[in-house]
Amino acid sequence: MSSAALPAFARGTINLASAGFGARGLFATDEFFGPLSRMLADEPAVYHPGRYDENGKWMDGWETRRRRGPGHDHAIVALAKPGRIRGFDVDTAFFTGNYPTACAIEGCHAPHGPDDETVWVDLLAPSPLGPSAQHFFDCGCDGLYSHVRLRIYPDGGVARLRVYGTPVLEPAEGPIDLASALSGGQVVAFSNGHYGHQRLLAPGRGVNMGDGWETSRRREPGHEWIVVKLAARATIESIVVDTAHFKGNYPDACSMQAADLTGTTGDLPTLVKAASMFWQEILPEQKLAADRIHTFDGHLVKQAGAVTHVRLNIHPDGGISRLRVFGHLAEGGKT
Repeated sequence: MSSAALPAFARGTINLASAGFGARGLFATDEFFGPLSRMLADEPAVYHPGRYDENGKWMDGWETRRRRGPGHDHAIVALAKPGRIRGFDVDTAFFTGNYPTACAIEGCHAPHGPDDETVWVDLLAPSPLGPSAQHFFDCGCDGLYSHVRLRIYPDGGVARLRVYGTPVLEPAEGPIDLASALSGGQVVAFSNGHYGHQRLLAPGRGVNMGDGWETSRRREPGHEWIVVKLAARATIESIVVDTAHFKGNYPDACSMQAADLTGTTGDLPTLVKAASMFWQEILPEQKLAADRIHTFDGHLVKQAGAVTHVRLNIHPDGGISRLRVFGHLAEGGKT
């Protein structure tokens, strides 16, 4: 589904139940036909008509056996990072005769993991589900949650659970990676994302060439760029540009600009597309190499005061696996 077709709560948030960000399944009442871990995969669910395993038809999701008694199934998921939840996507893709008739979701904040004393809060009342479809639900609770419990009635399969929200920015003694999606960094605009851009701010190093931001080959003068809203207003200390797995298609060079957009209103993507080329340069053009971590700090990064957004330029095009922007929170707090 394109970003334009997503509900409002899914825009400007991340999937806190993403396995790629670090979410994991802790418990399920039953996993006979499909393990809980499949439900947290980042890729869209797939269907293989002739694929079976020792328990029956292979399905891309969490699937329980048919219940023959009272009750219902449930699963507990540790979110990638504690955060404020805005909404859910309960996706029953390819589950046509074996989907649950309804679901409900609860949440808790348990830094050391839920136990028998944990208090769970209702985030989604029992809501109907249908076959092979995405089901979007708003979350009206504004608390901080580290875990969710998905209840399905009475049994069946869920291809994907997506929990859209904003991660909490935790204080740290040293520099914070302000671009990290798990701190609250967000891509807000880019010139070209032909091969994808969603994983540029993800934790860890890229696992392959498809795990980052890559543009198509540029056939005209100029260069490509991407704008990131930092997790908070901050002063920048160092910048890391990782070209992991990009060997014949890494950019020749990179540079960075920054701006303080505190108080800006209106359509932010449109504004940054028009104005970001004029932002202050904080990193002059630097040569890049294949499949390497490049760290720019000290005298290379110009002091620009407190900023809220950065623009990474790549010259002329190519792929970047990860971007890190380390700095210290400035007075004024969150962006």
